[in-house]
Amino acid sequence: MASRLNPYLSFDGDARQALEFYREVFGGTLTLNTYGDFGKPDAPEADKVMHGLLETSSGFTVMGADVPPGMEHNPGSSFSVSVSGDDDAELRGYWEKLSAGAYVSVPLAKQMWGDVFGMCTDRFGVPWMVNIRRPQE
Repeated sequence: MASRLNPYLSFDGDARQALEFYREVFGGTLTLNTYGDFGKPDAPEADKVMHGLLETSSGFTVMGADVPPGMEHNPGSSFSVSVSGDDDAELRGYWEKLSAGAYVSVPLAKQMWGDVFGMCTDRFGVPWMVNIRRPQE
């Protein structure tokens, strides 16, 4: 998979409805994973979207999720720029440069879904997410 750059949108409990709406607008394939899918089946947020991915035949990619419990939702600034793929060296290089002098909210490390992931807000105030896909077995 080549690396890709796309918006990552945050929602306050209505990510499923929003991403389904975007699928109606743009077409494509929508994949949704909930917090319950990743080890919290009895939690109040179990049915909320932990990660959603819309990929269209026009080459558009939109990702989104409901904000995790304890995080604030700020309408109007509820986005990040996502860089993802499976080229470990390339993506770690992007992370090193983006996170230099940045506020790092999630250090680049292996996550419960198996990928290496990190979040930072660069020195210009732009929020970034870097996700390195785990090798396919």
